[in-house]
Amino acid sequence: MRLLGVEDGSFKAHLRDVDQLTILCGVVWTQEGIEDIQLREVTVDGLDVTERLLDLMKGMQLDAVILGGVTFAGFNVMDVHRIHRETDVPIIVYIAMKPNPDRVKKALEDHFDDWEKRYLMIDALGPIHEAKTREDDPPLFFEVVGCDAFWAENVLKESAVLARTPEPVRIAGLIARGLTLR
Repeated sequence: MRLLGVEDGSFKAHLRDVDQLTILCGVVWTQEGIEDIQLREVTVDGLDVTERLLDLMKGMQLDAVILGGVTFAGFNVMDVHRIHRETDVPIIVYIAMKPNPDRVKKALEDHFDDWEKRYLMIDALGPIHEAKTREDDPPLFFEVVGCDAFWAENVLKESAVLARTPEPVRIAGLIARGLTLR
């Protein structure tokens, strides 16, 4: 399987009056290891992450994309349905802890004039599934677009090599944060 793991880098939270950029990192991973690393800049709390991921994925042949959540660079919300529609690649949204949709909605309402647009992209994902990728670790949570939950759970289990986090997402996060630590 060729998987693309996607994570973002660090940034300074709560600086809403300053335009900030951070890194979006994509790691193409197979059981043999890392095949490719791609980087793009994304705007903190912007709405450009979907376009950046589509650009990052150009020419890639993938079996699935595993996103490290649906929001990147703060509340730069990924339009997961658009990514799937334009690439025909199954998308798995990996979530380490069970999300609280009410808290997310409240945070969006408090900080963004276009909160409804952002929240609709999050809400459109559908049910949150739970799985254990490693016997002694706590469960993780995930949402899917373009595949069923059973298939996605198996992808998550197969890619949880060193931790319960899927290996391509774990590596992408290490790279992105390493490049953006200040």
